[in-house]
Amino acid sequence: MSVHTLTIDQRLVSARQGETVLDAAKEAGISIPTLCYLDGISTVGACRLCLVEVEGQSKLLPACVTAAAEGMVVQTHTEHLQRYRRMIVELLLAEGNHICAVCVSNGHCELQDLAVDMGVDHVGLAYQFPDRQVDISHQRFGLDHNRCVLCTRCVRACDELEGVHTWDMAGRGRNSHVVSDLNQPWGEASSCTSCGKCVSACPTGALFDRGSTVGEMQRDRDRLSFIANARQERQVARGPHAPS
Repeated sequence: MSVHTLTIDQRLVSARQGETVLDAAKEAGISIPTLCYLDGISTVGACRLCLVEVEGQSKLLPACVTAAAEGMVVQTHTEHLQRYRRMIVELLLAEGNHICAVCVSNGHCELQDLAVDMGVDHVGLAYQFPDRQVDISHQRFGLDHNRCVLCTRCVRACDELEGVHTWDMAGRGRNSHVVSDLNQPWGEASSCTSCGKCVSACPTGALFDRGSTVGEMQRDRDRLSFIANARQERQVARGPHAPS
């Protein structure tokens, strides 16, 4: 397997064939903010928080889906990028109803952590105050659309790790939202196996265990990564033409 050498933030970094800029940065201990990315599931480049500057490119590129190439020179934390990321976080906070003080994920929320890391101590945009619903029809879990950031991690975890594709996206623009089984209440979704993988994948308080109170929700991300890695190792052991 060929290995590429690239420069990230003035550091020489190695990347294996097929790895992305984000993969290379993570292995080198270089932190790039993400929200829609989750180890073990596919990448979609939706949140745009991992945008980086690549020498010779006229536009910013998402590190999670940009292949690492030989000789590539990457900047990950310029002032331009930091301003851009702060704007994205402010937009997410303004377009939803994120009231951290009463959220089940307060203190364990990736959006909250990003806001702190980027110095977002206030939002300079007009709050939208959308009218969004809470679905607690499921016996074990709940869905609070007010806190959803449309990262689609729940959709991908359900599809790729559990294999049932209960979740999907509906609507456009500010009306976009996740739906279960063609817009049925979650508790009536016949495809749902109640595995909880979508809840573990959620970066905010949008998906939660019923009965959780303020600050109680903590996610088991390692569980999802373990499942994905175990499945991949099993497929490699079987070979490309082995029956499933």
